[in-house]
Parts: sequence; structure tokens; C-alpha cells
Amino acid sequence: MIRSPRNKTVELTDTDKIELRSQLLEADKVNERNCLNQTIIGNCFDVLPRLPREIADLAIVDPPYNLSKKVGAKTFSKMPIATYTDWFANLLELTLPTLKPTATLYLCGDYVTSISLYEAATRCGLKFLNRITWKRKAPGAKYNWKNSHEDVLMFTVTRKYTYNIVKERKRVLFPYKHDAQDWTKDSTGQAWRDEYPSNLWTDITPPFWSMPENTIHPTQKSEKFSAKLILASSNPGDVVLSPYLGSGTDSVVAKKLGRKYIGIELQEDFALTAQKRLNEADNDSRIQGYADGVFWERNSGRKCVENVANERQSRLRLP
Repeated sequence: MIRSPRNKTVELTDTDKIELRSQLLEADKVNERNCLNQTIIGNCFDVLPRLPREIADLAIVDPPYNLSKKVGAKTFSKMPIATYTDWFANLLELTLPTLKPTATLYLCGDYVTSISLYEAATRCGLKFLNRITWKRKAPGAKYNWKNSHEDVLMFTVTRKYTYNIVKERKRVLFPYKHDAQDWTKDSTGQAWRDEYPSNLWTDITPPFWSMPENTIHPTQKSEKFSAKLILASSNPGDVVLSPYLGSGTDSVVAKKLGRKYIGIELQEDFALTAQKRLNEADNDSRIQGYADGVFWERNSGRKCVENVANERQSRLRLP
């Protein structure tokens, strides 16, 4: 099959697979001294007990949702809600020893799975702080409201935790006559306002074939999604744990933002893809929509993020 010139999906060649396989860390070789900045191939239930205690500052947990769904070579079967809740609580019990007392956890799920995530986390003694709702594309539904959102539940280990405000830069469309707080103007006279981030996200673009971060993973989150969580709830040099790494987004973004990472993935093709993306991040640290310490409004009509690197000396670098 001939690939479109605009198709930037990350692909693995046979040579990639051979070279990258040696860069993965096997689950049975994990120890306290070698786990940082690694893609670990194995089941997180086996790997988590091997990690050092209190090593992670932030955990992003994106488990299989409570749906019957095939992802790669594996199929997850829907469980009764109580059974899934118990399964997830067992996962959290293994995760908790790896977390610092100041750590934050973000738990990802759909509208049904979130019921179990909340119950399991509170059962484990975690502190509930917030629920982020993000809008995603969804097919139409004939017999119910179509499901066009997912949730991210924010928990902390204690009441002492990291939270950094990363504002969102949006166009000022109203006919204000005077500049207000947190305003800037570009060379065309367009006014921009920096807003505090909210728990309603309508600006996430799921990766697709013309984006360099796109992979073969069917439920991949975007780098912008991970960046929002990592920037808010960790600092440079902190450790980000992702027990369901998938094709690598959490680890890649952690690396781009100067954090350390521990990624665990069961399926080899996804783990290899993650490692390839991590290697490529050495030469490209850009994150879609993030520049100048803010997230820019999506579809703002300005230059795309690929051109940001050419405007390092400009007063405004617009995505």
C-alpha cells in the first residue's frame, strides 16, 4: 500500500523492531536501580511490586475501560461493575507504594468506568480533588445520547500536593476597547487573553494520520492531553509513572518536559512504538498547542506548531 505523503503515523520497520527490542526492559529484570527512564515490557500487576517505594511524583493511569474491546492483540471483556471495581482497586493497591506522599494520580475512564475508578480510589484512602471532563469525537447514537466525553478523576495521596497553573491563551473576540489583565497583542493587533485552566476541556484533538504523534494504538491520547496533566501536577525532574503506557504518550511528554518517567506496557508492538517515539523526542521536544508556557486556543487561525521552532526570538510564538 502506498502511503500518503501527508501521513505521519509512526510505523515500525523490521529493523526498528530488532534495534528497539534491545532497548526495552524486561519485567523480570526490573529493580530499584534500573527502572527510571525506561519502557518496561510486561504486565503492570507483575512490574509494580518490583518498583522502588515512593519513587513517583505523578501517576497517570489509563486502564482498559470496562468495555468488551480488542486493543492490539489483547481483548478486554466487560465485567459486572462490582467486579471491575475490585480489579481496579487491586491495581491501585499495587500502585500506592510507588507514590510519594505528595503524589497526584489521574485516573482515566468513560462515563461507566468512572463509577468504578471513584469507588476503588476512595476505598484505597486516596483524596478526591476534581473531575476533568474532556470532549472527544463520537459516532451518532439512535437510542440514547451519544457518548462524546470522557473523564479524568484527580486524586492525591495526601492533602499536600503539587499544582502548577498553566494558563490557556485565547483570542479576545468581544469588542473591548481597553486592555485587561493577562492580555497580549500580536503584530496584527489581535488581542489574546490568558485564562485560568478549567476542568472542562473542549480543545483536545485525538491524534490522526497527519499528526507526527499518531500511532497504531486505537485508543491513543494526545500529547496535549498528557502535557496538561504533567505540567499541572509535577515539576522538572519529577518522576511520572504510567502503568498502562500504550504507545508511549505519557513517557514521551514527560521526557519533552524535563521529567523522568517509568512506562509499563504489556504488548510488544506498542512498547516498541513508545521506545521509537522516545528516541525521536531527543531531536524534537515540541508539543502541539503548547508554547511560551501556555496552551493556545485550538483552530485559532495562526501558524501551526511545526513553525514555532522558527520563531524563537519573536515576542509571541503562535501555534
